[in-house]
Amino acid sequence: MSRPLSHWLLLVALAVVWGSSFGLTRVAVAELTPAMLVAGRNMIAACGLLLLVLMLRRAFPHGRRVWGYMLVIAVVGNMLPFLLISWGQQRIDSGLAGILMAVMPLLTLVLAHFHVPGERIVPQRLVGFLIGFVGILTLIGPTALCDLGGRGELLLAQLAVLGGAVCYAVNAIVSRHKPASDPWSTSALVLSMAWLLTLPLAMVTWPVEATAIPALSPAALWAVAVLGLVCTALGSVIYFSLVAAAGPTFLSMINYLIPLWAVLMGTLFLNERLEWNQLLAMALILGGVAWSQRR
Repeated sequence: MSRPLSHWLLLVALAVVWGSSFGLTRVAVAELTPAMLVAGRNMIAACGLLLLVLMLRRAFPHGRRVWGYMLVIAVVGNMLPFLLISWGQQRIDSGLAGILMAVMPLLTLVLAHFHVPGERIVPQRLVGFLIGFVGILTLIGPTALCDLGGRGELLLAQLAVLGGAVCYAVNAIVSRHKPASDPWSTSALVLSMAWLLTLPLAMVTWPVEATAIPALSPAALWAVAVLGLVCTALGSVIYFSLVAAAGPTFLSMINYLIPLWAVLMGTLFLNERLEWNQLLAMALILGGVAWSQRR
């Protein structure tokens, strides 16, 4: 059965929204600590969505079970990956971060084998996972494990972004088991929880010399605002809506699009240069994802 046009439009919109977040994060972390950035974008997103939910009179979820799932999603699907990716992007380009995130569906494949009925790893999926793993090794490089100094710090940054991908993979499994709830109010509550959880860390990492809100450049202010309202708030609503309407299998196709868009944004607007191993790694990772999903 062919997919309705609305599903494809939502998929492309989410790819653009989430793919753009890497470049915006790269701009923001130049002036803010990762915790300050995550708390700021979540605060903007939560306040905007809560106001919209109240205006639209959307129903809030009921029951301890669904609230427990939302708390886990706030930690594993928002706070932790946002912090890890923001910290990593202080040291690596946005395009490289986007390529690293392409391993997320391959990690989801392994987790789903153990935690989701009917999602067993067949030989075809295993081959896709191995191709993607070779892509990660190509991207990081075996010599990086032996290098110290700046190269070692670069390796830690790449591993931090990979840690964010692991969090998103776990979140995909958790979201699949979450009881049904309104996507608007669910997004608002999840982002509110993530904001409150990140706020203490943001206060601890606040610059000692800053007695008030640090003076940010217009570019950083716009980056935080767009990250909050578009990449976080709107992206969360599209995510929950698309999962409910089209299912997680169709949604996984977004991982073909996000790395390409992140690399394109970094190359066009941030003057980032692609290295040959990054292009090869992107081809291997996306090829592994495509092979694991083919029918």
